[in-house]
Amino acid sequence: MKVIGVKFKDGGKIYYFAPRKNEKYEEGMEVIVETSKSMEFATVAFLPKEVDDSEVVQPLKPVIRIASEKDKEMRQKNLERKPQAMKIAQEKVEKHGLDMKLIDCEFAFDGSKVVFYFSADGRIDFRELVKDLAAVFHIRIELRQIGIRDEAKLLGGIAPCGRECCCASAMPEFKKVSIKMAKVQGLSLNPGKISGLCGRLMCCLSYENEYYSEVYKKMPKIGAEVSTPEGKGTVISENMLKLTIRVKIERDGNIVYKDFELKDVHFKGGRNEEKEEKISDDLKELMD
Repeated sequence: MKVIGVKFKDGGKIYYFAPRKNEKYEEGMEVIVETSKSMEFATVAFLPKEVDDSEVVQPLKPVIRIASEKDKEMRQKNLERKPQAMKIAQEKVEKHGLDMKLIDCEFAFDGSKVVFYFSADGRIDFRELVKDLAAVFHIRIELRQIGIRDEAKLLGGIAPCGRECCCASAMPEFKKVSIKMAKVQGLSLNPGKISGLCGRLMCCLSYENEYYSEVYKKMPKIGAEVSTPEGKGTVISENMLKLTIRVKIERDGNIVYKDFELKDVHFKGGRNEEKEEKISDDLKELMD
């Protein structure tokens, strides 16, 4: 089946749509597509290509048209309405004394509804709030509660590495991350060093996990006794990128530290059967 990939937000998930026949598309081109709820403004993520039928969720909705100047103006007007809408919504939230944090809002392309995104510790009864907002905007109102990771994705920001958050810039969907990934990569299990702006484990832990997981099994444990070309010694550190091991060797009453390539070091056992360590409460919170 021939499909075209579009996304509704920068860094957002890519969805399949049916391209129009004899229509020429370019990556980054703005288009109008039909969704299950209404028409939406989107951006072409990749050009038409054929995919297996099993990868497509039926029925496959079509691309209505390439966005015209009028469409772009309507999109811009919707974006310009956001600040005032957020201000009004915040005033109404305070009026009703609701314990919720407004994150963002989004107007439908055709202006038929507005969706407010918020975060909260528990369930919120916002029925009266919806009535007040509907009386102000005179369109359909939706409130959607989101998690702390979704909040970071919507708001964006600069991550500890100095670049824009992966979730907001280059990661269409959240990837599964775990404390074990940090341990395997030799990172400090200090919550402040392995958590992102959202306060959860950094998404980038999953990027090179496959490589580190394979190398980790081949490396001796820290403190293990190994045989080297220069005698027996104890492992004190390892470099999984260079595939080298630093060994402490006692020789003639002196202690020598030397780096060896993994292939030149012999040892018994590995880490395949290493038991899971107990995780502290601080680390457990990063995984929620």
